[in-house]
Amino acid sequence: MTITVAAVSANFTRDLEQNYALIEKLLGEARAAGAQLVVFPEASIGGYLSSLGNHGDTVRTTQRSLPPAVQLDGPEIRRVQELAGKTVVCIGFCELDDDGETRYNAAVCLDGERIYGSYRKVHQPLGENMSYAAGDTYRAFDTPVGRVGLQICYDKAFPEAARALALDGAEIVVSLSAWPAARTATAEDLQQDRWTYRFNLFDAARALDNQVFWIASNQAGTFGSLRYVGNAKVVDPGGNVLATTLLDAGLAVAQIDVESTFRAMRGGMFHLRDRRPDVYAAVTAQDTPESSAWKAAAHA
Repeated sequence: MTITVAAVSANFTRDLEQNYALIEKLLGEARAAGAQLVVFPEASIGGYLSSLGNHGDTVRTTQRSLPPAVQLDGPEIRRVQELAGKTVVCIGFCELDDDGETRYNAAVCLDGERIYGSYRKVHQPLGENMSYAAGDTYRAFDTPVGRVGLQICYDKAFPEAARALALDGAEIVVSLSAWPAARTATAEDLQQDRWTYRFNLFDAARALDNQVFWIASNQAGTFGSLRYVGNAKVVDPGGNVLATTLLDAGLAVAQIDVESTFRAMRGGMFHLRDRRPDVYAAVTAQDTPESSAWKAAAHA
């Protein structure tokens, strides 16, 4: 079965009404292109942090500019469901835990009828832990467009994260990001920036590693001190980019056929089948000589 998917590159801020209007506009454009699955960026509801590192809008310094924290069963998510209708939507937001205090950088997959799955970001870069707690689970789930796994931004730098989703049967891995350009020695042409290069390389590598479809959204434009690199894209299980926005805001739209592509790609070399878990003990070890040395150096 062939479906049409769309990855979003757009700028989202603290203005919720402005964000909802942009979500509605982009959903309309995606539907006009035939999209049945639309992937919005990390922190589309309320925007991301305005800076990274031990400064800026962190819990230790100020509460004023943190993203609004919402709950899965709250009116903010219901409003996205109303806009989604029959379209499957993946979108990022700041989730407030049931304790009323703990925040998570989160994502949810939904349509107008139900929530199919949600995710709390596991890997936290550059002081993000001062604003959010970390999640601890990777789990795929079934949707009308196939079995989907969610991850957020920095997660893509860790092969184990995508592999965990693939081993749970994910056919489509959705990677939502607020990925900026490098903070130092930023390239004049952001498409040539080293962080843009890494963003794109991770997307292609993780798709090929696991022979899955990979849909990567990203913020565009600027927010606070961050300049986002866009480059929303759809990647096939061979690591080939089917569509990309490059630096522009907009939609990367592609048609994919999961069943026939998997049959062709996995008919010979099938990376999940050909694994050797019996020799991978170090991958999941809690501590290694290398990590111990690094920890000692970091605390010296």
